[in-house]
Amino acid sequence: MTTIVAYEQSLTTGQLKSRANRRRLLGKLPAIIGTLPMMAVAIGVFVIGIAFTVVLSFTNSKLFPSFNFVGTRQYEVLWSTTRWVESVKHIWFYGLGQISVSLVFGFLLAVFMDQRIRGEDAFRTIFLYPFALSAVITGLIWQLMLEPIWGLQAAVRSLGFTNFTFAPLADGNTALIGMVIASVWQGTGVTMAILLAGLRGIDDEIWKASRVDGIPAWRTYLSIVLPMMRGTVATALVLLVVNVVRTFDIVIAMTGGGPGIATQMPATYVIDNINARNVGHGMAAATCMLLPIAALVLLQAILRWRAARKRSAA
Repeated sequence: MTTIVAYEQSLTTGQLKSRANRRRLLGKLPAIIGTLPMMAVAIGVFVIGIAFTVVLSFTNSKLFPSFNFVGTRQYEVLWSTTRWVESVKHIWFYGLGQISVSLVFGFLLAVFMDQRIRGEDAFRTIFLYPFALSAVITGLIWQLMLEPIWGLQAAVRSLGFTNFTFAPLADGNTALIGMVIASVWQGTGVTMAILLAGLRGIDDEIWKASRVDGIPAWRTYLSIVLPMMRGTVATALVLLVVNVVRTFDIVIAMTGGGPGIATQMPATYVIDNINARNVGHGMAAATCMLLPIAALVLLQAILRWRAARKRSAA
């Protein structure tokens, strides 16, 4: 025992740190081994799949993938196609509507839940229930509700309001509004849950100080609490943007892209081209869909890096 103690004392600080690091690594080894299958799937499905999509977008692949490269011709054709340009306009309108309304209502619901109300678990379940439904089920439900003969319009007219009109899906000029309503109904609950977690992480001393200073509660939320929840809001925003970009099921269930091409979306455009044996063109459209998500994730990473750098410098 004396010999072991003397040996430990004779080690330099660097050697002791090295041995400690090796012990920590060995302790984490089972966890690392356990995550290897997940890492392999993530790399194989996502990273390689995305790379394969980008490569095929520069080819003239038809029914089957080929590596006959044609440069940027697919992108030139893509952005000169009226249907694609219209689908991009549609997703901007749909996305801005869904994201802004979901964030506003999600935050209001989170504030409501943050009051430690009675029956909080029941309310949380009710608000999150729409998110548990598939987009197809959500689309079918709202298609029925917005249908002029059997839906909300017919129900209100049966009460005596015979001039009431609300059938957005029947008109190409308002069909996107009906889709926004359905998507907000489905996505607000999970946005609320994310923002509620951020609210619960705010130090109680902030609220005590605001009450002492006589600051109204609404001003505290907007001027103090929201800026402190930047990371939480960014997480909710990324999830909403991803959900908007990959919008497909709810379109097919509610409108099928119609009337005409009034609700055509980039995802439906990609699938239609792949089904039409125009894989290269579809991959070019899919690559364009990837760019806003990649830009948003990169921006979030930069902001987090800058925040970490400021903390380390302070």
